[in-house]
Amino acid sequence: MTFSKEDMARRAAAEIPEGSIVNLGIGLPTLVADYLPLGHAWLHSENGLLGMGPFPYEGDEDPQLINAGKQTVTVLPGGSTFDSATSFAMIRGGHVDLAILGAMQVSARGDLANWAVPGGKVMGIGGAMDLACGARRIIVMMQHATKEGEHKLVGACSYPLTAKGVVSRVITELGVFDPRPDGSFAVVELAPGVTRDAVAAKTGAPLA
Repeated sequence: MTFSKEDMARRAAAEIPEGSIVNLGIGLPTLVADYLPLGHAWLHSENGLLGMGPFPYEGDEDPQLINAGKQTVTVLPGGSTFDSATSFAMIRGGHVDLAILGAMQVSARGDLANWAVPGGKVMGIGGAMDLACGARRIIVMMQHATKEGEHKLVGACSYPLTAKGVVSRVITELGVFDPRPDGSFAVVELAPGVTRDAVAAKTGAPLA
């Protein structure tokens, strides 16, 4: 048994301090919004939104209210919209407390690779580099390995880097892991029924 995507989102939501400003990346991190108590934190989107709420019910969608992944969202009371330049100024100015991002690789020293696969089509960097360097804390949500079984938690990233030494915690379907300065991953928590040996076999770096 492993964490479901919803379990991962619920676990990531538990990392969010009350009253903080949080940016949710494209993909798995967008699910986190559904597991935050109303008013617990302010969700920020780099396309110009602060106070983002859960996904709307079917039929209640507003096509003018979207997140960075172009999914329709809701806005909480007190939320605001603004231009993208202002949004990025918030990120670069260090006003985002936490960013929860997806990734293609995370190294055991906290390096992040999440914008390009060598030889693959590059859709654009987006706000990943700004968030990785501007947010005060970075958590990654991702699958532990690729569909082909290749390691995504690695000793050193082989994909182009987004930023070096920025990731503080990784949440996967197998558990919760922290990069360490000695080049290993600390095991914070294992998903129900998952063994340390099973994690070690799917991790390309030592487990502390």
